[in-house]
Amino acid sequence: MARMHADELVIEDELVRRLLADQFPEWADLPLRRVEPVGTDNAIFRLGDGLSVRLARRHGSTRPGGKELEWLPRLRPLVPLEIPVPVAQGAPGAGYPWFWDVHSWVEGETRPMGAIDAIRAARDLAAFVGALQRVAPAGAPQGRGVPLAARDEQVRAWLGQLGGDPVLTEEWDRALRIPPWEGPLVWHHGDLDVRNWLVRDGRICGVIDWGCTGVGDPACDVMVAWKLHSGEARDAFREALPTDDATWARARGWALSQAIGALAYYTPQSNPTLYREAEAWLELVLSERD
Repeated sequence: MARMHADELVIEDELVRRLLADQFPEWADLPLRRVEPVGTDNAIFRLGDGLSVRLARRHGSTRPGGKELEWLPRLRPLVPLEIPVPVAQGAPGAGYPWFWDVHSWVEGETRPMGAIDAIRAARDLAAFVGALQRVAPAGAPQGRGVPLAARDEQVRAWLGQLGGDPVLTEEWDRALRIPPWEGPLVWHHGDLDVRNWLVRDGRICGVIDWGCTGVGDPACDVMVAWKLHSGEARDAFREALPTDDATWARARGWALSQAIGALAYYTPQSNPTLYREAEAWLELVLSERD
């Protein structure tokens, strides 16, 4: 498969072994296995039976700590799906330039949308998003859920890369006219794509990759309704998590912008899975045109 990013690091098992041997020798001899499919920004390895190692392939942190280290242990008991929690943090070394993390392992598989029951997934995700929104926001970091207007410059650039499609441009202009969120900022995961759901016994059991989490507009997570690949599942999500009309419309705008971004940035060769996902999101969004 082609590389996803021109500036990404190639991370091999040997590098992870060296980092572990230097910094966590007690884990250095545990079985190590790369997790596939690869994430868009991180390489993940299963370490033994109960741990995972996550290393950024690009844009990693040059500072220790981070919001996942601080907040995931607090969030874990408050949501109905399993989430990984930090166990340790590694420092740059062995030729690797950034801080990296060891998390608890959450048992489950990533499955394509067509391999799970979309209606059940909609209800399980609605319960998860609702629980996360009820977590007290005091002291929380800013998450991905910024106003849609803050994404306008980037979305216009992506639209240009896609040839300035007039339908997509019209839909994005429509999204920008929706009233912004004026309620209290709420917790959101920020990246609820199917690749970040873990499935066990045919049902979503866990959610991984919390790098975009924080507080902001709830529409940022509500957009997962359009990532369920069917109008019936989208409607089941809203029924399970009643949402005001403006937030619902902004969530559609979020799904639109993410589909545009993925289709502009990736190719069927560099990231075939996400490219196909984005095509499905966009198809569902555009099926609602007046």
